[in-house]
Amino acid sequence: MVPVIEMFANLNGMAEGRHLTKSLLIKIRHLSLLFLVLMFTVTVLPFWMEAKAETRIISLTPPSGPVGTTVLLSGNISTENGLYVVQFDEINVTSGKAKGYEVNASFDVATTFAGYHNVILIDLTEEENATTTFQVSTSYSLETDMPEPPAQRQEGDNIHISINITGGKKNETFTANITVQASTNNSYTNLVDIPISNIGNGNATTIYPTDFAAASTNFTGEYKVFLNETLASGIFSIGLTDSTEYHRFQIVDVKATGYAQNENVTITVSFEEDVVHSKNVTAEEGMIHYTNWTIPSDASMGTYTLNITSISPNATFKNPTDTQNFSVPGFAINITTKNLAKEPVPSVTVEVSENAIHIANATSDLDGLATVMLEIGNYTSKAKFREKDVGECWINVTGAMSLDFICDITNLRVLTMDEAGVRIPEVKIYVTSVNQTLSTDINGMAVAHSLLPNITYVLNASRYGEQFNVTTIPRLLVNGAVVAWFTINITCPTLTLKVDVADAKGQPLVNAVVKVHELMGGLYYEQNTTSEGVAVFDSTFGRFDVEIYARGVKLNETEVDLFQDQNLSILCKLYDLTVSIKVADYFGQPISNANVTLQREGLPSRSSQTQSDGKATFTNLIGGNLRIAVYLNDQMQPCVSKTFSVDESTTIEIKIQKFVLLAGILVETSQLTTALTIIVTIMLILLLEIYRRKKS
Repeated sequence: MVPVIEMFANLNGMAEGRHLTKSLLIKIRHLSLLFLVLMFTVTVLPFWMEAKAETRIISLTPPSGPVGTTVLLSGNISTENGLYVVQFDEINVTSGKAKGYEVNASFDVATTFAGYHNVILIDLTEEENATTTFQVSTSYSLETDMPEPPAQRQEGDNIHISINITGGKKNETFTANITVQASTNNSYTNLVDIPISNIGNGNATTIYPTDFAAASTNFTGEYKVFLNETLASGIFSIGLTDSTEYHRFQIVDVKATGYAQNENVTITVSFEEDVVHSKNVTAEEGMIHYTNWTIPSDASMGTYTLNITSISPNATFKNPTDTQNFSVPGFAINITTKNLAKEPVPSVTVEVSENAIHIANATSDLDGLATVMLEIGNYTSKAKFREKDVGECWINVTGAMSLDFICDITNLRVLTMDEAGVRIPEVKIYVTSVNQTLSTDINGMAVAHSLLPNITYVLNASRYGEQFNVTTIPRLLVNGAVVAWFTINITCPTLTLKVDVADAKGQPLVNAVVKVHELMGGLYYEQNTTSEGVAVFDSTFGRFDVEIYARGVKLNETEVDLFQDQNLSILCKLYDLTVSIKVADYFGQPISNANVTLQREGLPSRSSQTQSDGKATFTNLIGGNLRIAVYLNDQMQPCVSKTFSVDESTTIEIKIQKFVLLAGILVETSQLTTALTIIVTIMLILLLEIYRRKKS
């Protein structure tokens, strides 16, 4: 566009330079203006139109599905961060606020009929909307009225089959073809007309075998149900007993159909190839219904087989035969194994017996829980821990239950202390036999949980990796009896720590404070040194930090391992130093009568005046970081203030660059320089004048 404008300007120049006619010049200008408009339309307008957002639906995921489908809508609205509403068939289903111009929303398809339905995205600010469609498909379901397991249907029972339709074609009738494939592989069919409502719903119920010609439930096994072959399916099972599980003392209800009037059959119940019950029964109206057998009080847990066989001359032979398994599973018995302190103990094996016959066993988990299945009755249980018997108890089972099994297992409590009775933390105690390492807490106590009481234990106690005690415990018994807690005390030995403290000159440091801290915390001792600079401590076995203080200032510190008696010498090279401060002028000449102030953190400041040699001497100092300030001529502010690190007796020279000592008078260096410059200039002028006159 810029070249076009330049061309337009050039045309004007050409017109003036070549004397173009006025009409030709106007035409050229009009053409140029038209060209500019076209360029704007082609280049700028598309970008402007693209930048302006519009309300539109980008996608529905999925685009179709049955009632209840969760649909994700992706789209845009015209208003940045504006409010929107999503409608399904003009009913609000969700709303929200856009992120920028983007809309991401979800909704569930409500109950409606099959076909295409409008989904509308509305920009509430601009009152714009966009529409797309979602296709609702028909869904079918089929259910049978089977009881909750372990209950089951028996031969001769009726089964209710329920058909449900959602999203169907409204106000039409759907013909349901219900097919049941029996366990004999024979199939039976019934047609059911189901009216569909104006919102696409329909349901109906049919009864098998009543509504199915020539059908029956005379055979055990699984029956399959189909709706129009592929639209939906289900199953139901037929058995001989009213349950697949029984417990002791419960009546076993047996029912079988399909036999002849007065036909004789034998009912047999077997367990592991042994017949536990047998009875001859006569069919009445083709049905066997037997309820005269109860699960015995001593019945074993496991799987039993029930078999019905005709013993009449014209015997009925059924395929599949009237055979069915049922179980006597027992009740879940949750046993929590605990020690005498009532704490759960893992890895305890519980062995359960009935009448001296082993029934079951289980091992407790990390929570001490062991679960066994037991039937009604009285049982003996034994507990084993680390291959040792630790207890026995009786269990009277009347149903599912939970109980605690208290075992002869003991907790070991170890208390560590010094000879003064102060508890010692962070002591490592290795317990043999269980290969376990304990650590005492802040109260000096460590606990080994759940130990066998009738074996020998050896405790090895150590600190900082150094052993200081070995204790043998023959048994965890008190007066020959097992106890919940067995407590033993271990004493840390007391050792002598002698600390010799000397100053920078090697002389005994008198009345210094010696602080002894145990590195793990807790133990602390403090003394002042004697006239010989000595402090003696009776300290507990361990590792200590030794600090020396004088006048409230730490002079030195060191670490010592007190695993035996120790003599410790500590030199405080910062104590009793002599420091001279020499004050000099720019040329290094000593300045007398200057006031020198010396300050060490934690101590009062000290002041002194310089002598004729420019020195101010300070004795009996404590080294470290010293702040030195120099004042001249009764100044309120120091002319020099510096910090020096001092760790020995020394002389520190401070040059005051600002002053020069001239005939005993301090003159500022800048003034002297100015005066000298003037004098030199005058002398040069005089010399030049003399030279000029001489030459003339």
